[in-house]
Amino acid sequence: MTVRHIYISEAHNFFGHHGQPPGEAPMVEVASAELVAGKGIVGDRFFDYKPDYKGQVTFFAWEVFRELRETFDLPELTPAAFRRNIVVEGADLNALIGSRFALGGLEFLGTVEASPCYWMDRAVAEGAEEALKGRGGLRAKVLRGGTLRVGAGAEVGAQSG
Repeated sequence: MTVRHIYISEAHNFFGHHGQPPGEAPMVEVASAELVAGKGIVGDRFFDYKPDYKGQVTFFAWEVFRELRETFDLPELTPAAFRRNIVVEGADLNALIGSRFALGGLEFLGTVEASPCYWMDRAVAEGAEEALKGRGGLRAKVLRGGTLRVGAGAEVGAQSG
């Protein structure tokens, strides 16, 4: 798997906004980010959110992004619309649930799917929530931190953990 994009956002737009309008905090694309074990990505809204949080960092598949951009005929759509932190190419993210994996010298534990919610219909297009079911991305814990860079890669040799 290879890192294609890294995003951080200092505030939530949808998380915790049920029944309210979405926030307006942008997803900021960065070439590298500092990840801290047990806490997440420095500068991101989920950094040190709560102890042992299952979603310290989120992953999204480049292949799913490209498919949805074509399906909904949205050539200007960027991966930032999905509000996941790390967009990777060449990995079955669901296969990493419950597994430890390494990427760019850092280590993660895949915890659960980053399930899509009704906000995806607003952020992307009507029908996006349904189209993302079972492929909304991966929530993970950071086990070994460090600097992650766009272009970093790793063999996906997942281990149960």
